[in-house]
Amino acid sequence: MSELTYRDAIHRALVEEMDRDPNVLIMGEDIGVYEGTFRITAGLLKKYGANRVIDTPIAEAGMVGTAIGMAMLGLRPIVEMMTFNFALVAADQILNHAAKIRYFSGGQVDMPMVIRGPQGAGVQLSAQHSQSFEAFYGHFPGLIVATPATPADAKGMLKSAIRGKDPVIFLENAALYGMKGEVPDDPDAVEPFGVSRVVREGAHVTIVSYSRMLVLSLAAAAKLAEEGIEAEVIDLRTIRPLDLDPVYQSVRKTHRAVVVQEQWKPFGAAGEIAASITETVFDELDAPVERVTGEDVPMPYARNLELLAVPHEEHVIAAVKRALYRD
Repeated sequence: MSELTYRDAIHRALVEEMDRDPNVLIMGEDIGVYEGTFRITAGLLKKYGANRVIDTPIAEAGMVGTAIGMAMLGLRPIVEMMTFNFALVAADQILNHAAKIRYFSGGQVDMPMVIRGPQGAGVQLSAQHSQSFEAFYGHFPGLIVATPATPADAKGMLKSAIRGKDPVIFLENAALYGMKGEVPDDPDAVEPFGVSRVVREGAHVTIVSYSRMLVLSLAAAAKLAEEGIEAEVIDLRTIRPLDLDPVYQSVRKTHRAVVVQEQWKPFGAAGEIAASITETVFDELDAPVERVTGEDVPMPYARNLELLAVPHEEHVIAAVKRALYRD
């Protein structure tokens, strides 16, 4: 095991997979000479050359469309979005082509491609650069939507994505890039999709989250423990496929649930998760499922307003206390 930042874990996954398979390549804006806005691709152009590390024009639809053609012909392209907000320009290519080609071909054509990059709130990046897209992409069959919260998952799940046969939307929360954690050194250590994980045991309430909100939930659980409230925290890890069996098992034990997401409340991932809990284990619930979400507004630029627009530990703590009727 090595201690790596989230950023370096992704970089190492790229290097290991490009070393392992000459069909793996990466393309994106400013990823070669400039080495990437977040330095994920530092040193790759020098190591692998311009045929496998491709600086593209500012043309997201062209990038994704080219990658689709490459994938159909047996290559394994990785498209880096400078931010996932820009992937909206390529929505037709992603949703009407990459997601559907396997279905259209009756399973005869694989689509081994990865679209990866940062999403979520930054620091004063304003409304067009601070959005979360997991519910948007999670709505469409044919896509895998990965939301890793730890450096180990970032590396292991990216390797699974690169080695797979289907298009993967790999959502990296920008605020996690500097977070450190232990990461397996084994170049064949991969993490599966569709496998949720209990990351903290507890008996009083179940907190369900993913990506950066997992870090927030764990911090809230630690503070709740000081008050004698033991929260069980579950990391979903992927939004599609969505593994809720560990959540149901936990709710059967705790009888209360809080779902935490960074995105806006209406039509978000937390709503789908809360509905699934209610449909499946309704008789086990002793309180309504609580949701902790971002505010339903475009992200403000002013820092004081930006801080009011995103969830914080105190919001998770308050939701837990409401579920326990202790507010």
